[in-house]
Amino acid sequence: MRECNFKSIKIVNFDWEDKEGLAFLLVKLQEIFRIPVTIGPQASLPHNAFNVLRKQYLASSFLETLLLYKQDKEIVLGVTAQDIYEPNLNFVFGVATPIYAVALISTARLHNSFYGLPEDRNLFLKRVITEAVHEIGHTLGLKHCPNPHCVMHFSNTLADTDAKGYNFCPQCWKKVEKALCLT
Repeated sequence: MRECNFKSIKIVNFDWEDKEGLAFLLVKLQEIFRIPVTIGPQASLPHNAFNVLRKQYLASSFLETLLLYKQDKEIVLGVTAQDIYEPNLNFVFGVATPIYAVALISTARLHNSFYGLPEDRNLFLKRVITEAVHEIGHTLGLKHCPNPHCVMHFSNTLADTDAKGYNFCPQCWKKVEKALCLT
């Protein structure tokens, strides 16, 4: 029997104050990935990550912090309400590193209100799960998918995120099943 690299997902919350949203995320991730999902301890924002000129946090700094919470055979997903960026990019919705199986999503730009639009709770939660599933997919070794309806398709805009949803295409799902020993 082959050894499975990952047996659970831990959500580490930095500063997202939406308890119902966090509970929704836990349930949906368990449904989608079919492995246990837990809420880990609350983490502090990385003190060296804030860029005063940009008024954003450097996303990769969060990944370093998340490594402190990682156990063997576990994927760690961090959640922040802060706007995040990576060098040479205006912003990112999330970031991941497959080598260490840690990922981060930001809820900041997933709110309609960020763009001056009326809030839509259901749409916001769909965006949160879509970005979380996408970044966890990267921790499992999946690359961006050319299928615009696959969750692993690259999102350049929020419209891309809304269009693709949180489901894997059949080809990407086979890779998830293999990575998690679901078959």
